[in-house]
Amino acid sequence: MKFPTNRLVYIEDEQEMIDLVRLIMARRGFEVLGANGGHDGLALIRQNMPDLVLLDLMMPDMDGWDVYQQMKADETTRDIPVIVITAKAQSIDKVLGLHIAKVDDYISKPFSPNELVESIEKVIARKANR
Repeated sequence: MKFPTNRLVYIEDEQEMIDLVRLIMARRGFEVLGANGGHDGLALIRQNMPDLVLLDLMMPDMDGWDVYQQMKADETTRDIPVIVITAKAQSIDKVLGLHIAKVDDYISKPFSPNELVESIEKVIARKANR
């Protein structure tokens, strides 16, 4: 499935992960903007109003759930879909993310490129059909 250029913001404290996701998604026509922490990520989201946010949970300056809560509390960013990408792969974390916090999807590290692409395309398609 090919979409017009979609803009993603990936908030992740490991630059290598941002570069990897940028490489994977550029082939699919996505622009990936990276932020190395929660504070920078929120600023980038507000400046660029992306189609989707990829969010790491464990970051030194501000944890991903804080970023998510701030996004959902702001009416300008609350409708932007969020996919959590994290090493916290416990099933309870996934349940909390998907059913309690209502993130749009939850991907555990390490993930395959196909898993990432399928998740992003599924969430973007769901957003388009709202």
